[in-house]
Amino acid sequence: MISWTRDIYLKLRWRLKMLALHTKLELDWLKQGRRFARARRSGSGVIVSLTSYPPRFGTLHLTLKSLLSQSHVADRIILWIARGDMAALPPAVTRLRAAGLEIIACDDLKSYKKMIPLLQQGCKAPIVIADDDVHYWPDWLEQLVQARDPGKLEVIAHRMHRVKLDATGLPVAYNEWEFETANRESSTLNFPTGIGGVLYPPNVFGPEVLNVDAFMAHCPRGDDIWFWWMARANGATFRRVPHQQDIHTWEGTQEVALWKDNLGAMMNDNQIRAMIGAYGFDTERKTT
Repeated sequence: MISWTRDIYLKLRWRLKMLALHTKLELDWLKQGRRFARARRSGSGVIVSLTSYPPRFGTLHLTLKSLLSQSHVADRIILWIARGDMAALPPAVTRLRAAGLEIIACDDLKSYKKMIPLLQQGCKAPIVIADDDVHYWPDWLEQLVQARDPGKLEVIAHRMHRVKLDATGLPVAYNEWEFETANRESSTLNFPTGIGGVLYPPNVFGPEVLNVDAFMAHCPRGDDIWFWWMARANGATFRRVPHQQDIHTWEGTQEVALWKDNLGAMMNDNQIRAMIGAYGFDTERKTT
């Protein structure tokens, strides 16, 4: 009886939290959502880039509205969609073109669509990647931009794990890492996760990042791993923004979440082993 009552309470609390989140999003949208379409772009600011696929299309417009309502106006907000999925986009998403959203068809590179097509175009601007199932609070982008030091080859993220090493200097099993670390140093052992949003500075990757055959072979479901490895190999370090914030996903989106496969089937460990075999693993570097 106690367990049953507790389950009802938790479900009700979750529903109320989602209702409050939806209400806040719509208020933010009414207040400043259209500002993105009116803003004058300098051509030198950040680009926000993300991708999605049909199981997430039902709530995608919510994430997009939160990105279009940011206090810091990005130069571009781009949604990359596989060519075969373009016809399935709902009107709630396509109508956001009027607010400045760019929707671009591309090859189906799975989760890599969030950044690879932009890099293939030779993009030299800072790129901020986002996930398609998250509510991004109004100063989410501003916090990333303010934390950035343009003089450093440094990746900035809202959410990171801390990699732990074994006696041989290699990463231990993924589920033994320090999840959602509060570590504030700039280090190659900080592992940014895309769900919180990650800012990649210009020239953070070498040409190998575009090796489609390699990332599909070694990390087919681990774009976070691939981008971390490629930036690390090019001399980058990784740092978290000063203040951590709770990250909320839309109801129903986690039924098709990659993280369940990556943790449950230990796919991350398999992909990390594949990356070590292909590229080796450098010792840690820090910056101050």
